[in-house]
Amino acid sequence: MANTLYITATRPRSGKSVISLGVMEMLFRRVERVGFFRPIIKSDPQTDGQDNDIRLMSSYFGLGIPYEKMYGYTMAEAIDLLSQGKDEELIEGILAKHSALEQIYDFILCEGTDYDTSEAAFDFDLNSVIARNLGSPVLLSANGQDRTPEEALKTIELTIESLCDRSCNVVGTIVNRVPEQFMGEMNRLLREREATRNLLTYVIPEELTLGLPSVGEIARAIGAKVLYGESHLNRHVYSCTVAAMQLRNLLTRIEHGTLIVTPGDRADVILACLATASSESFPNIAGIVLSGGLMPEEPIIKLIEGFPRKVPIMVAPEDTFPTARAIDNLYPNLTPDNDRKITRALALFDKHVNTRELSDKIITTRTTVVTPKMFEYDILQRARANKQHIVLPEGDEPRILRAAEMLLRREVVDITLLGDVKEVEKQISALGLRFSGSNLQIVDPRDSEWLDDFAQIYHGLRKHKGITMSNARDTVTDVSYFGTLMVHKGLADAMVSGAVHTTGATIRPAFEIIKTKPGFTIVSSVFFMCLADRVLVYGDCAVNPNPTAAQLAEIAITSAQTAKTFGVEPRVAMLSYSTGESGVGEDVVRVREATDLAKKLADEKFPGLAIEGPIQYDAAVDMAVAKTKMPNSEVAGKATVFIFPDLNTGNNTYKAVQRSANAVAVGPVLQGLNHPVNDLSRGCTVPDILNTVAITAIQAQAEKGLA
Repeated sequence: MANTLYITATRPRSGKSVISLGVMEMLFRRVERVGFFRPIIKSDPQTDGQDNDIRLMSSYFGLGIPYEKMYGYTMAEAIDLLSQGKDEELIEGILAKHSALEQIYDFILCEGTDYDTSEAAFDFDLNSVIARNLGSPVLLSANGQDRTPEEALKTIELTIESLCDRSCNVVGTIVNRVPEQFMGEMNRLLREREATRNLLTYVIPEELTLGLPSVGEIARAIGAKVLYGESHLNRHVYSCTVAAMQLRNLLTRIEHGTLIVTPGDRADVILACLATASSESFPNIAGIVLSGGLMPEEPIIKLIEGFPRKVPIMVAPEDTFPTARAIDNLYPNLTPDNDRKITRALALFDKHVNTRELSDKIITTRTTVVTPKMFEYDILQRARANKQHIVLPEGDEPRILRAAEMLLRREVVDITLLGDVKEVEKQISALGLRFSGSNLQIVDPRDSEWLDDFAQIYHGLRKHKGITMSNARDTVTDVSYFGTLMVHKGLADAMVSGAVHTTGATIRPAFEIIKTKPGFTIVSSVFFMCLADRVLVYGDCAVNPNPTAAQLAEIAITSAQTAKTFGVEPRVAMLSYSTGESGVGEDVVRVREATDLAKKLADEKFPGLAIEGPIQYDAAVDMAVAKTKMPNSEVAGKATVFIFPDLNTGNNTYKAVQRSANAVAVGPVLQGLNHPVNDLSRGCTVPDILNTVAITAIQAQAEKGLA
């Protein structure tokens, strides 16, 4: 089931708060613990800088969540990060806050931005990126005000298409604030579209009272001090009139719900307005705003206090026309203190939205979207959950040191750096890094207390190859061998190297010392290919040049196990240039044999694993092609683990996908060893190192049954 829903609008003033309120109450009928989260908020001066919708949900539903945990960033903070090119930091921060709520609540309702920036495209892009990275289905709140049904529908269609193009899963649309005369036509047009898109659609009419500010909202917006009538601040303000005329002209302009704005020294206007409030022949005014910061004189105050009906009277600090302009520009909110509006909003939602149908759709919708940022964040969180000790042999490499600082600061792993201690400390100082208070250990293999023990161990393992004790001592001072022996002895849980060393220099010690797991004959590798909306597993693209059928079968099972460890449901495609039984040739025969062997291995090591082969790449990933070539396959069209027939094919394919599809390739991740050792590319970036270390830590957890 889905455990989050993202509500976003098509344009400003769509009544998104009403939709969120209604959906929130709907969810509480079905789910025990529901949280509320806004990735980005605006600071609202009317509410002491706090976001109104967060206050509304928290107060009305008694959520009990600290305010600061219910949002990611303010809009100002978000724009500042984006202007500095820190897009990833923004998304990571939002994911972190959202993830913290996921630990407490069964379901989280997320509400998007308010479209308050000057560029609607900016808000749209921001909301789509956030929704996609949260892996959340999207409910669209559309604005039907001030436009024909055809115009509103065109905006809705374009928005849905754009969201789908960005790999967002749209579950439905609620068109709000539709004029009463357009309700029938709007419903008809949406029903025609609903069948083709399989989306739920509902139409809510414009409700005048929800679009009107209350006297209390206006008081907060203009910074007014309430003198009288505090118990009547929930009155709706239908119109605003500036009383700068003679009384006979003012009285003709008073209607039900009029708010009078007048200077505080206009005693005649004040008394006349109070008189209308007590008269059965005049409409009830909403209240009186005394501008210019002027208080009525003492005799007038006594008269006011003598009136039986206390009309809201407030004093505004600004002059008359700035005050009137501020009132006119005010957009009313659904505030926590306005029970009348809240009750009306919920009644309206229940009347026009099939809440049973909508809640069924939301709760049963599963999103398959996994973005690169989601995958990266998830592996960091999982690594942090059971912290492992990682040895990094290239201790004086700047990229390694930068990554180490970030990993330690985030408390993802404990780290040992290998190298000349003075040289490592010199690099740390030159880079301006700070490791104080962290679990960092720096070890020089040449004078380590473990050197003699490691030499004895290595000599015992390799003396049958003619290695002398002197040779062994020289060998284990090499940082790659020393780090591997630390893992072998349990002084570290895993090792990551290769930023400056070759793949051979990293892997060879592991072959000699750690060796393969029982029941496996080879070490292989996979890459996690993080596409825009999913993560695929490619193997083997780094280690075995021309694997035999038996080795391919072993790679398939090991890769499926790795995929499962990292949350990718394994469906294995044994790739070839031919699909099914049609192909001939040595290479196809080898893959066909490998598939049969893999299925037998799966019965022993991975019961229930779905394996298909030989199969071409397009039939493995494209459902339309799969229906033609392998209509009855449980893998075709939805494969997640791809086993390439040789290193040449695999390596070229992963690089082609990485560059052409702008995918994030995480790896190679080695598999089949008794303890985790992973190799970095010599062109790796700091984020590459972060990801590889986190993955290695999770492998170490899995070895101990902790992952």
